[in-house]
Amino acid sequence: MSEFALSAIAATRALRALFEPTPLQRNDHLSARFDADIWLKREDLTPVRSYKLRGAFTAMRKRREVDPQADHFVCASAGNHAQGVAFACRHFGVRGTIFMPVTTPQQKIDKTKTFGGDAIKIVLTGDYFDDTLAAAQSFCAEAGAQFLAPFDDASVIEGQASVAVEILDQMGDTPPDLVILPVGGGGLAAGVTGYLRATSPQTEFRFVEPMGGASLTAAVAAGEPVALQQVNSFVDGAAVAKIGARPFDNLRWVTPELVLRAPEDRICVTMLEMLNVEGVVLEPAGALSIDVLPELAEQIRGKRVVCITSGGNFDFERLPEVKERAQRFSGLKKYFILRLPQRPGALRDFLEMLGPDDDIARFEYLKKSARNFGSVLIGIETKQADDFTTLFAKLDAAGFVWRDITEDETLAEFLI
Repeated sequence: MSEFALSAIAATRALRALFEPTPLQRNDHLSARFDADIWLKREDLTPVRSYKLRGAFTAMRKRREVDPQADHFVCASAGNHAQGVAFACRHFGVRGTIFMPVTTPQQKIDKTKTFGGDAIKIVLTGDYFDDTLAAAQSFCAEAGAQFLAPFDDASVIEGQASVAVEILDQMGDTPPDLVILPVGGGGLAAGVTGYLRATSPQTEFRFVEPMGGASLTAAVAAGEPVALQQVNSFVDGAAVAKIGARPFDNLRWVTPELVLRAPEDRICVTMLEMLNVEGVVLEPAGALSIDVLPELAEQIRGKRVVCITSGGNFDFERLPEVKERAQRFSGLKKYFILRLPQRPGALRDFLEMLGPDDDIARFEYLKKSARNFGSVLIGIETKQADDFTTLFAKLDAAGFVWRDITEDETLAEFLI
């Protein structure tokens, strides 16, 4: 057994002081849907509802083994890493200073305070994470504290590898044929693959990252970590501009066909399905591994597959946005601009074209007294995507001028 595998086993044993192994559950719904044996490794059920506690605890434990006097730890995070560090600080009875962006939702701040209690202090600074990170590192140097990186740290990677140790222990004599891993900074992917490649060489892997934060895709193409020019922050648990150097060193064997990218709006469909059908609450990053199952349907048929659900820290204030995105991706909700004649009865003519399942969710009309036509912003929900084909055909036949802006990101952001 490799040195890394032995370290991962040691990290797993040490974690038992905090929590029992997270459940590995066979999911009948997904197994039947894809004609496969699909299991969910429920990292959304750790004490902080994400796997990040594993890496934070392991890194803190190992630092204190080297220097028992180390009693002040610093991190920069707007989410799961902050909560993991806070929990570990309280466990070890050490001080923690956690830097978070000013824009961090209050729910995440409150949860971090709950996990850390009197052991931690939260500092809100910077509108963007890069500013927050710089402030945290500067403070750490001045205070002589220990900085805990979220993923670019060898001890953190060892801690995340404990997920794989548990999977093999829980599966017994039948290891998985395939493990699907979400990727952000790369710590979880590096740890899990590092252990399984040493102990279960027959197991294959697929990696999935958000379309708007494909840092592993970029690194594989370039042969080294590269910074993305833009990152879509919706999948906040995996929206990383640049994969970590240490994780990527462990992932250099990954080839392009093993990496999949999940559209942010499609992830919302998966989140709602898991909530409504299975009663499982997942954050966007936590749904990544399940979201790509349809793309892998032919490859996974008849195989034993493990999807790692990496986190469940979902703020239900975001639920309307998730539903909106899911409807738009599924073609059940569209926005369009209609050029409406300014004459009596024009609006009635339009309304009579709507089908029995068409529901107006948005309607804004600005009458221009000096013009013969006015612009109307309309949002419509329906039950079948084909209903829009029928509606738009009616509009064309009646001579209405209209424009579908559902996929126009600039207009949608401004108007919707």
